[in-house]
Parts: sequence; C-alpha cells; structure tokens
Amino acid sequence: MEAKEQRRIFDEWLSEHRGLFFKVLRSYAFTAHDREDLFQEIATQVWHSIPKFRRHAKVSTWIYRVALYSAIAWSKKERRYQAHVQTMDGCEQVLLTASKERNPQLDWLFEQIGELGAIDRSLTLLMLDGFSYREISETLGITESNVGVKINRIKKRLSEKLEEETLK
Repeated sequence: MEAKEQRRIFDEWLSEHRGLFFKVLRSYAFTAHDREDLFQEIATQVWHSIPKFRRHAKVSTWIYRVALYSAIAWSKKERRYQAHVQTMDGCEQVLLTASKERNPQLDWLFEQIGELGAIDRSLTLLMLDGFSYREISETLGITESNVGVKINRIKKRLSEKLEEETLK
C-alpha cells in the first residue's frame, strides 16, 4: 500500500470515528496528559494496522479492536510505570479536561466505566455504541454468551451503584 493511500484512509478513519477514539480515551486515561499519550499510542497502532485491514469486519469494529487492545496494553504499561514512581506531594495536575460544558450524568457514567476491569470496560463501550453481541465477541475474543452474562452483570452493578448514590 502506498503511503499516500494509507494517509488518506487514516485521515478518513480519524474523521469518521473520532467519537470512538474519545470514548476509549476517556475510559482508559483520566488526565489530559494521559489522554494525549494514549491517543498517540492508539493513532500509531491504527496507522500500522491499515495495511492489515482486509474488510472482514466493519471499519468501526476493526478500529475498536485496535483502540481497545492499545488502551489495555497502555494501561498495563502505565501501571507498571506508576508502581515505580514516587509521589510528589503538592504537585497537582494543572491541565483540566477540555470539555467546557460538564454533564454530571455522563461524568458519573465514565467514572463508573473507569472502575471496571479492562475487558468489562471495553465491552461496555462497545455496547454503548450499539455493537451486537456477535461483534463484541469477535472484537474482544470472548463468546457471545459470555458477552451477555457480562453485560447483565455490568448493568446490575451500575443500577445498584446508582440506587445506592441516589439514597445518600
């Protein structure tokens, strides 16, 4: 594949699927700096995956797979790194989230998604984007029945958490 064609496809995918990228970023990286780092990692992996794309799946499914695997790998690498970093008291994150209009319900949802394990987090994002159980199972490499079980458990957990917080 020529570099010019690869660049065209890459630009098209970034433009058409930017919401997908931001959902993954927001679910796996919790500071502006980390989101920038993770975006670069995902974009690099998507770029390198373009020649391997054979159209056996939808583009969005392919991008989700690349983005989620990249985010999971990045998260593991960050945890290992953070385990060796000493905290610096008094140094708070200066950068704020780029969003000017805050939505408390959306913030709460992403906070809850962020507390899920890597697979459940990925599954939740795919489910929220309307992917079928089959597409989710193909993307994550788990069975369709496991997808259903996990989704029901996640919904139950979120409902209980919401009810618990509402009663406070």
